[in-house]
Amino acid sequence: MRVLIATVQVPFVRGGAEILAEGLRDAIQGVGHEAEIVAIPYKGYPPERILDQLLACRLLDLTESAGNPVDLLLGLKFPAYLIPHPNKVLWIVHQHRAAYELWDHPLGDFMHYPNGPHVRDAIRQAEERLIAEARAVFTISANVAHRLKQYCGIEAEPLYHPPRYAEQFYCATADDYFFFPSRLSPLKRQTLVLEALALTRHPVHVRFAGVPEHPTYAEAFRASVRRLGLDDRVSWLGYLTEEEKRYHYAHALGVIFPPHDEDYGYVTLEAMLASKPVITCTDSGGPLEFVRAGETGLTTEPTPQAIAAALDALWESRNWARRMGESGRAYYLSLRISWESAVQRLLG
Repeated sequence: MRVLIATVQVPFVRGGAEILAEGLRDAIQGVGHEAEIVAIPYKGYPPERILDQLLACRLLDLTESAGNPVDLLLGLKFPAYLIPHPNKVLWIVHQHRAAYELWDHPLGDFMHYPNGPHVRDAIRQAEERLIAEARAVFTISANVAHRLKQYCGIEAEPLYHPPRYAEQFYCATADDYFFFPSRLSPLKRQTLVLEALALTRHPVHVRFAGVPEHPTYAEAFRASVRRLGLDDRVSWLGYLTEEEKRYHYAHALGVIFPPHDEDYGYVTLEAMLASKPVITCTDSGGPLEFVRAGETGLTTEPTPQAIAAALDALWESRNWARRMGESGRAYYLSLRISWESAVQRLLG
């Protein structure tokens, strides 16, 4: 079988969606099929540019290549998953969030443009009509499936997949720090954690890792550290190799991951594989599908006070943190998440 994986990518930006596409390609090739990634260059501003790209995707012909038929199109990200094909399966990473759950939200942007409502409505109408072209619709998490049902009335099956190099995560003796690996972004809420650190009773230390989504976020992060007087309690490690990242997971006391309405969240799964408890928030979305409060981690309200209390609790109770981390790994293994099962469902 010849399979094309359709997605979009912002040039020079790499994240979980790119890792997912590559993992899916490798897994399909691993069971004996041909697979390639078709990544459409994406620019989400100004809003009218999105409609241009939606139209461009609808005009693409991926039914054959070099005279040979493409047997299956797997769509991952908007608007690439709207490319037409007679045999199409969707595994939706997320819809265009600014047109849905982030509309009229402080972290959204469409509402600031005069044509924002028009673009939002056009996106919603296109998806309600065109997603139905697919033979089957999956999502990467129950959270994404819930949004699809809520906003478009479309049912989808959540289908989990493992993080990259899942078998290489390990646990080592915990040092005096929490680990927060994620790109710097308002949606990931690093600033919320800094505000919590300023309120802890103990000298809690957090190691942040990841590159800024926009250059201004890096300076804003540094400014917050200085303003809150946290220079001796915060480390920003920047970009880490996979090996370096696994090392910091392994030696952490716990992992802090409080994003706003995350789609899936590799961080949660990686922490569980490293036998580390996860602190997340009640509105964090995807992580809540794996974090069992008091058993594999802690779930708090998204306030500095609540997060500070959770950080202090694990800082004080190292044995409790260790037991929750061990429970998290056991729970992850019980879910039997694998590329083999994901590919089997997608290829049908």
